[in-house]
Amino acid sequence: MQKVTSKDGTAIAFDRTGQGPALIALGGGPLDRSADAPVASLLAPHFTVYTYDRRGRGDSGDTPPYVVDREFEDLEALIAEAGGSVYFYGSSGGAILGLEAAARGLGITRLALWEPPFIIDDSRPPVRDDYAARLAELLAEGRRGDMVELFMTDAVGMPAEFVAPEAIAPVLAEFFREPGA
Repeated sequence: MQKVTSKDGTAIAFDRTGQGPALIALGGGPLDRSADAPVASLLAPHFTVYTYDRRGRGDSGDTPPYVVDREFEDLEALIAEAGGSVYFYGSSGGAILGLEAAARGLGITRLALWEPPFIIDDSRPPVRDDYAARLAELLAEGRRGDMVELFMTDAVGMPAEFVAPEAIAPVLAEFFREPGA
């Protein structure tokens, strides 16, 4: 693990592996850089892959209050560390950050995006009116797990019974069970 310092002084933790052109891989949600390790290992024979912990996650610092522009300052610091220009692979929320970073003119020369969670039509109901306020309340109370649950049910639209860990565990156990076991 290494660290770069973002514009506001926050330390951002990252891993670097492989050889070749610089590529930043970023997943979505509340995950840390370890979630991108499998992708990094597949790309490492062809690229120098950087995975990082977004601010407030894993080994990265966090400087309140949260301001979305700091996410791009963090990414800009990592791009500078990688030599000033990178390829970018993002999945889910990471795809949105990569796309927006490229639109802002950060040194991203190529993008590969996997399932950016854009809602481009009215095919699903909007989130509840107090969604943002409820997220802020849960954050202020230090209830990050409940924030994830609210996001998964209200923003993603996943049924609540599939969000709770006690509901997910048996489903995953069955899914990963060896045939004939």
